[in-house]
Amino acid sequence: MKNTMSRILIESTVKRTIKSIRNDPKRSIRNIIDMALQFSDGRFQQQFFTAAQTLLKNENSAYYSLVSDTVLNVDENRLLTFGMNLGYNSCTFGARKIRENEQILNCNIPWTICLQTDEQSVEKYAQQIHQRISEGEELGIYTWMLFAQSGPEKLLPLLHKHSNCAFILFCRSEDLSTAFTEQAAELYNLMLVVPYEEENTILCTQMQEMGLLYSFYSLYSQKDTEDIVNGNLFCGAQQLHPVFHALLPKPDCPQYISNLIHQMVARTREEQMYSLIPWELNGDNQMIDRIISDDVCDLFFDIEGSLYHYMGEYKRESCNLFEQDLTAIVKMACPKNKEILQ
Repeated sequence: MKNTMSRILIESTVKRTIKSIRNDPKRSIRNIIDMALQFSDGRFQQQFFTAAQTLLKNENSAYYSLVSDTVLNVDENRLLTFGMNLGYNSCTFGARKIRENEQILNCNIPWTICLQTDEQSVEKYAQQIHQRISEGEELGIYTWMLFAQSGPEKLLPLLHKHSNCAFILFCRSEDLSTAFTEQAAELYNLMLVVPYEEENTILCTQMQEMGLLYSFYSLYSQKDTEDIVNGNLFCGAQQLHPVFHALLPKPDCPQYISNLIHQMVARTREEQMYSLIPWELNGDNQMIDRIISDDVCDLFFDIEGSLYHYMGEYKRESCNLFEQDLTAIVKMACPKNKEILQ
């Protein structure tokens, strides 16, 4: 993967762009978007870079500040590795593999997999998790979203073995020790996602000083919509310099509220008012999947490895990540032109 000619050429261009952004952010960002659009040959790349090109015509876009701030404060090698793994391996090379494998297997394949973990599950199923990540790469899946209920440090040796993947690790505040962030800093293909809380101000300063790539997450339900809709949540969060601010629906959140929040988040991105990227986890993950392949497919697995619906509508123990290979699961759970089976 890392030695393919196309990746080498793109990586070389991105390296030069990162350096030039420090001197002339607006011009450099526009140039790389224009060039990327010119050479894009996939649906996802064309839609993404066309949208980015349109947004950045706004000279007052807060995204110029976001990109400049990220380039200045995140370790260059970390930014390059994570960006290439997510942008090229997952959304370019991986997207092509997904479409090819969907035709061969006659099933839908998600662009990312979400997995809940805790200290005990990682210790018990480390080999299975390692194997499933490898199987995911064969299918074209190079991005994993991991939700650590405890012991996120137990995951780090596993993630280190998969240098071609981009890992997005959601952590609890109580697990974000200095020792953990120092260990996490050794992985350049990792982005930490931490709770947006006032008490995490010092932590964010420390991560920024370490050159880490980090984002925020907030849980929401119906009573939280006002702060999201009026922008108070993002206005405060941007002061701590995250890249993304992910919104995750609570189990009791009605589906129509989740749909409303997703629509609002998409509109907020278009308005470019905040120097962070709002992200409604479920709706935006499905949006990317719909661009990569026509049928939406998303897979969430709980701590026991069972397939479940993120809104708690069902749990399917017959599809277990720790007991079956990933190809068997997607063929069973995600047949073409059908919803995930319940």
